[in-house]
Amino acid sequence: MNRREFLATAATVSAGPTLLGMTRKADEKKPVIGVEGHKYECQHNWGELPGELEWQTTHNVALDAAGHVYITHQGLAKKKGMDTVFVFDPKGKFVRSFGKDWHGGGHGIEIRKEGGEEFIYFCNTWTATKKVVKTNLKGEEVWAKGRPECKEYENTKTAYNPTNINWLPDGGFTVGDGYGANYLLNYDKDGKLTKVFAGGGTDKGKCRTPHGNWLDARGDKPAIVVCDRANARLQWFSLAGEVLEATEGGKTVLFPAHAKTRGDVLLVPDLHARVSLFGKDNKPIVHLGDDAEWRKKVLDGFKVRTQPKEWLPGKFVHPHDAAFDKDGNIFVVEWVSTGRVTLLKKVG
Repeated sequence: MNRREFLATAATVSAGPTLLGMTRKADEKKPVIGVEGHKYECQHNWGELPGELEWQTTHNVALDAAGHVYITHQGLAKKKGMDTVFVFDPKGKFVRSFGKDWHGGGHGIEIRKEGGEEFIYFCNTWTATKKVVKTNLKGEEVWAKGRPECKEYENTKTAYNPTNINWLPDGGFTVGDGYGANYLLNYDKDGKLTKVFAGGGTDKGKCRTPHGNWLDARGDKPAIVVCDRANARLQWFSLAGEVLEATEGGKTVLFPAHAKTRGDVLLVPDLHARVSLFGKDNKPIVHLGDDAEWRKKVLDGFKVRTQPKEWLPGKFVHPHDAAFDKDGNIFVVEWVSTGRVTLLKKVG
C-alpha cells in the first residue's frame, strides 16, 4: 500500500450511510451486517497461527478446491526469514506456510486447476526478482518471471511492481502492474506475453494504480474488471485490452483494492473501510460496514490500522482483498499492520 497515495485521496472520500444492516449492538462480538439475501455474521480474527508465526501486514486471499485458505502478508524487513504465505483449513486451523524467498513482497495470490492439478500464481510486488511466480499448492516453484521484455519496459527507470492476476478463458492470465507503470499485461497459457494495455493517466482506458483485476464473466461477453484505485473507479476492458466502461470517480467505489465474482455478484473490498457487493447491472446491492463517521476516524492519520483495540465488530479498517468460498461465505483480508482476517458467514 502506497501511504502517500492513500493520504492524497483520503480528503476526498465521500460520506456514506451508517453501518448497513446491523442486527446487533456494535459492542457484540459477531454482529450480522448486510441486507436481505446478503446477510453475514462477522467472525473477526479468523484463523489460528502457531506461536512462532505472526502476521506482518496481511494482503490477499485465495481458496483451493478443498476449501483451504491461502493468505499472503507483506513481511517486515526487521523480521526477515518468515514465510510469506500462511495456509489454513476451512475451520481456521493452521496447515502450513511457505515463501521465505518472497519475504517483503507478498501481495497478490490466485489459484486455479490446470489439467488435474491446482497451481498458485503470486504477484510479489516489492521483491527485486521473481515478480510473478507459479507454484504448486505446497509452494514448490514451477516458474518465476521478472521484468517484462517489451517496449513499454525498455527504459530501466520504468517501474514494474505487479499487484494482482486474473485468469483468461483461453488458459492465459493478466497481470496488473498496480505499483509500477500502470499497465495491464496479457499472457498466454504458456506464459508468453501477448498484449500490453492501459498505462498511466486519468482518461477512460488509462489507470492510476490498477491494483486489482478479475475476469468478469457475468455479461454476454467476458471482460476484465480493473480496480483503478487512485482514480477511485472500476473500469472494464475487453480481453483484447479495449476499454468498455468506467464508473464515475469516487461515486460507485471509494478506493477499490480488488474484485471477485460469484454468480451475478461482484465483490469489491474497498480500502476505505467497507466491502461492496454489486449486482449484474453493476449497481450496489450493499456496502458492508459502511459508516461515514467510522471511515473518518480510520482515515485520520491512519493510526487505527496499528491499534487493534480500536477495531469494532461489524466494521472494517482497510479491506485489501476478499474471496468467496463454495458456500457463499466471504473471507476478508485487511491492510493492517498486525493482520486481520474476517470470515463473513452467510446467514441470510
